Amino acid sequence: MNTQLKKGALDLCVLSLLAKGDRYGYELTEELSGKMKIATGTLYLVLKRLKDVNYVTTYLQESESGPARKYYHLTEEGKSCYSAMKAEWEDFAKAMSEIVG
Repeated sequence: MNTQLKKGALDLCVLSLLAKGDRYGYELTEELSGKMKIATGTLYLVLKRLKDVNYVTTYLQESESGPARKYYHLTEEGKSCYSAMKAEWEDFAKAMSEIVG
């Protein structure tokens, strides 16, 4: 998949997964990498940016299989942003489908 296409859609992908429930970083990486090639470092940069603009918050939760995990949670602002981005994406995808076929 083209890097520029992926870069533009990555925020929406992360917000979409978090809209379904809280996740930790590695879990997000695994889910996304099952659909597209993504470097772990790239995902953590996206998560940091989303946290900096208050779209996500974090909390630690103990793990039975190792150290505590940092979970990411979608804020109300993040939910609003996700809804707006999803609507924009749907409009864009519809237009592209009409143009490209």
